[in-house]
Amino acid sequence: MEPTKQEILAGYGRARRELRMWLEGASPAGLHHKSDGTRWTNEELLFHMVFGYMVVRALLPLVRVVSRLPPPAGRAFAAVLNAGTRPFDVVNYWGSRAAALVYNRERMGRKLDRTIAALSRRLDHESAGSLLRSMAFPDRWDPFFQPQMTLNAVYAYPTQHFDFHARQLTLRLPGEQGAS
Repeated sequence: MEPTKQEILAGYGRARRELRMWLEGASPAGLHHKSDGTRWTNEELLFHMVFGYMVVRALLPLVRVVSRLPPPAGRAFAAVLNAGTRPFDVVNYWGSRAAALVYNRERMGRKLDRTIAALSRRLDHESAGSLLRSMAFPDRWDPFFQPQMTLNAVYAYPTQHFDFHARQLTLRLPGEQGAS
């Protein structure tokens, strides 16, 4: 069962609070420490987590357009994107590394705030019918992309992505054991 608008918005709010706690509680050394299971530092991974929300802003119009195409066209589009998984992975990795230099600990919290505010406004205006629109997705690009996704699932995606990568941080929220 897909989450409700309220559940999606609650996840957005929690992600904002957690990012703020990590950014405010982490030392510069902790941010530059390697994450667990990725090649990114904690700061780069935090940006990548923010980037998941930024990606959704770009995906929403795409879903609106592609969901109106005949299903074979949508599946062909997803297949082409899946064929480009290796280059996508390279751009995803290096893009997050480079972007973390701009959206560092001083800026990424504000970027997430603005992005979530825009997503929340759009979600608030979605009808039940529009949230059911779906399209084929490049499911090799991300473990949370399914072969077919509704607009509702796309709105829910960035918090799943955020939570997954949060477990790879070697930072801890204030009060957790092993905080750095």
